[in-house]
Parts: sequence; structure tokens; C-alpha cells
Amino acid sequence: MRVLVLNAGSSSLKYRLLADDDTPMVDGIVERIGEEGGVADHTDAIDRVVADLTDAGLDDTVEAVGHRVVHGGASLTQPVLIDDDVIATIESLVPLAPLHNPANLLGIRASMARRPNLPQVAVFDTAFHATIPPAAHRYALPEWTFTEHGVRRYGFHGTSHAWVSRAAADHLGKPLADTKLVTLHLGNGASAAAIDGGVCVDTSMGMAPLEGLVMGTRSGDVDPAVIFHLMREDGLSGSAVEDLLTRESGLKGLSGVNDMRTIEQRAGEGDEAAELALDVTVHRIVRYVGAFAAVLGGMDALVFTAGVGEHSALIRRRVCERLGFLGVSVNEAANIAAVGPDRSTTISTGPTAVLVVPTDEEAEIAHRVRAVVAG
Repeated sequence: MRVLVLNAGSSSLKYRLLADDDTPMVDGIVERIGEEGGVADHTDAIDRVVADLTDAGLDDTVEAVGHRVVHGGASLTQPVLIDDDVIATIESLVPLAPLHNPANLLGIRASMARRPNLPQVAVFDTAFHATIPPAAHRYALPEWTFTEHGVRRYGFHGTSHAWVSRAAADHLGKPLADTKLVTLHLGNGASAAAIDGGVCVDTSMGMAPLEGLVMGTRSGDVDPAVIFHLMREDGLSGSAVEDLLTRESGLKGLSGVNDMRTIEQRAGEGDEAAELALDVTVHRIVRYVGAFAAVLGGMDALVFTAGVGEHSALIRRRVCERLGFLGVSVNEAANIAAVGPDRSTTISTGPTAVLVVPTDEEAEIAHRVRAVVAG
């Protein structure tokens, strides 16, 4: 089944058509939606995608459409055929993902309007983490915050963690059911997951994609008292603090830039702010890996993936140097050679495997779509 995968943002629409064997046939991105010089809206963006597929002679070959949706809440924990009830549920979850779900809905509605005869499937970032037990997903807050407002840890990057956990088990030559893995999705957004036998039992992101590791512009873990302090002392509004934590923090807040490649270059030139950004990032990763190894009762492999995870030998080396007590040891030549791999690679020499596994969220979404459409 040929699946068109759509990832709609507020001002962009990424797309990829995958063949039966997951070979990418056409991919691209429509940018500046609703902005000067761009298309008017997401419906026009879908028209641009259809035009690209038509130019390639492939439009009539599309058999289903898969939509990446960031937040499925506690009720949408599996990929699902989209109908009015599903759209209403995704819309009801906007308060939990105000920066993502509205854009995802724009893409869904535009695609359904232009391609009403195709099955359209929603695949949720949160779904893979639905197996996390209450001990890990509940916050120590009053019950009404959970029952009335859904305040709990949901986790994100689920399609990536699911894909790389299976790929890691295949690379190790072990059944997924017999593996204990800590997976690190390190990109502009970053998260860790503890995966026991293919089942996620803990993750670093929380109710929103803000908690946990240091990210490009997101703070990750921060004492909630910081928010109250800034509101009192600097007169910041709630929306101003939210903007600070999501758009002005993380690597950007520490160093002034959110691109890890630039930060590594500047650190190598002696830039103290860039070195601090690296130190804080690595420390946070090490802290989570150690905690998740404890949750799992040991780990068979530490898995790096996504933009930084796949391309930064420096980050991998600095993280692994701190984890010798867990049996982690890295061959630096293999580590350097693994920058930007197109296949899973082992870079370890110790008893705990360290893997670099390219993620493929579009292929994972396509797999889920085929399963749903096939019933």
C-alpha cells in the first residue's frame, strides 16, 4: 500500500509518499503557509502536494494518507481512521498541545477536503507511551487535576522511539521482547524512553513536549518555582513565561543559538557559553539514562537517534564517558565513522551495546496506517 504521510505545522506541511517497501518516492515541504510569499492556507498547501505528486505521475497511486498528530491524550492511544468523532477528540485536546494539535487539524481537514475518497489515519506521538504505568505517568498533584484536566505524563516522539527500538533489537539479533533499551531521540526536540520488551515504561517528556532533556529552544526540566519567581519579580504574564520556556530557552537560552553544530564549533573555539550549553545538555542526558537504567533494572543497549543523536559524535562520546558504571564503553573510531549513518551501527566495546540507529518516523507512520486500513 502506497501511503502519503503528512506532518502539518502551523506554517509548514511536510510530506512523503512511501512505496509498499517504504522506499521514499516523493517528499518535500511547503513552507510559509499563510505568510507573505507563501500559499494562503493548508488547503492550498495540499493542492501544492497534489501538484507535485501529479508532476511525478504518482497522484493516482496514493492509497491512504497518514497524519502525524502530536497529542492523542488518554483516549486516542492507537492509530485510528479519522472521522468526525476523532476530529472532535483531537480538537478537545488542544489545551494539552496548543502549539501542535491545531496545526495537525488544519492538515487533516485540508487533506480530507481534497482527498475525501482516501482512508485518512491519525498516528499519535503519544500513543507509544500509553503503556507507561501510573507510578511513572502520574504527577504528585490532587486527583482533580488528573480527572478533570488530564494532567499526567503523556510522552512524545513515540513514532521515533517505536521505530528505533525495533531496529535496535534487529541489529542486536535479539527478539524485541527480550531487550531492555534506553532510547535517546536527540534533535531540536529531545526525549528519552525506557523500553522493556518493546513496551515503554517511562519517558522524559511530560504533559507537553517541554519537560525533560535540554532542547533547541525548550528548557526541559525546570523547577516550577522559577515560573512563580519570574512572574513576581519581572512581572511576566503566564503566556510570556510559556514563550520564554518554549522559544527562548534550551540551547538558545544558554548559548544564544539553537543549532548544535554551531555550538560545537564555538565550544571548540573556546566559547564559554557554548561549552556550558554542551555541559548542561550532556549532564541532563546522563541523569536520565542513569535513572531509566534503574527503572529497567539494567539495559542491553543505549540507542542514539534523530538529528543530534545520529550526527554528533561529540555528544555521544561525552555522554558515554560518564556511563562506564553501566558497562558503556565507546570505540571512538567507530563513533566518528557513525556520523550520519544510513544504517544501524554499533559503536561500543563494553558489555552494554551503544547503537546509532537512523530514525524513520514517516516509515513508522506508514506501517501504522497500513495496519489500520487492513483492519
